[in-house]
Amino acid sequence: MSMIRVPSAWMRGGTSKGLFLDPADLPTDPTRRDALLLRALGSPDPYGTQMDGLGGATSSTSKVALVSRSTRPGFDLDYRFGAVAVGEAAIDWSGNCGNLSAAVGVFGLNRGLVAAPADGIATLRIWQANLGQTILAHLPVHDGQAVEDGDFRLAGVAFPGAEIVLDFLDPGGETALLPTGQPTDRLEIPELGVIEASLINAGNPTIFVRAADLGLTGTESPADFNRDATLLARCEAIRAHGAVAMGLAARAEDATAHRPHTPKLAFVAPARDYRATDGSPVAASAVDLVARILSMGKPHHAFTATGAVALAVAAMLPGSLARDALGAPLVAGSEVRIGHAAGVMAVGATVMVDHGRWRAEKVILRRSARRLMECWVWIPDDSQAELSGG
Repeated sequence: MSMIRVPSAWMRGGTSKGLFLDPADLPTDPTRRDALLLRALGSPDPYGTQMDGLGGATSSTSKVALVSRSTRPGFDLDYRFGAVAVGEAAIDWSGNCGNLSAAVGVFGLNRGLVAAPADGIATLRIWQANLGQTILAHLPVHDGQAVEDGDFRLAGVAFPGAEIVLDFLDPGGETALLPTGQPTDRLEIPELGVIEASLINAGNPTIFVRAADLGLTGTESPADFNRDATLLARCEAIRAHGAVAMGLAARAEDATAHRPHTPKLAFVAPARDYRATDGSPVAASAVDLVARILSMGKPHHAFTATGAVALAVAAMLPGSLARDALGAPLVAGSEVRIGHAAGVMAVGATVMVDHGRWRAEKVILRRSARRLMECWVWIPDDSQAELSGG
């Protein structure tokens, strides 16, 4: 068996990790490309460990990012994201990873795909190819390279880093922010009955439900949540039927089989005291609401950045379940403080009425990112056969 080596970087972006590559170093055929990427991450793995690959066997650590110099006028970098399934031979290219978005500029600068000022703040215009959206990354640079160390602390990450500000411009893109035209809908779920949900297209398509409607508080730990197989199955049923209501799948079965990454499913509840996963107390007064989100069928260890984009937008929309969870509406231009499993995340959203319908103008997130390793990833050249048999 021959081995293929591909230049790459293993990077942390926000509360996620992934394999970053330039698509110029990969096969142009999508099937062959995906086969190589699956083998690099160690999927499919029936043991659920990705032991023979780089993946970390969680939705936050089994990811790939393809970053190249942009040929699109006015843009610096093109970025495509893939969520790599652990147990199946599948990569879901339907959405974005907002956390890894923070590492795109770092990779582009340090790989020499784009130039930067010698010192100061570099603003890079990134084309998010999965969703057709624009992201502005503002990151500190020194001697033309990204600064990766600093004192910015991010809940869910043990060590501080340099602050990167991300502006998600028009995060709803060309799709309707409210795909059904309503801030809250009623989903008929077999064996569950009617569940109220807010269906939001911003960042990634996201479904919001009340935690209380599933007997939850919104402060559950991922570990406890993950032990309840019945609850996880109910959550997937809601997510899959929400995907149909959003026009993202023809049938609920199709959403489960072919679209595990999007839409996301999140639970919201009014602010309350709880303990983060590191044991630190989070006071109700420190957050505007509490929320938990699922990613690739499992509870996220913190909160997805694109889910936070959607939640910040939903919190500004009258009649949405997120807005109801706030109790009192936020002042225009203020940030919503999300109490998530690992701590608190503040996200700012600007929404407006445009030609009679709601539109998200901009959402601002603060993240950090750094290179963990630059390397050759070695891939056994049996990946095509494995994909065909998967």
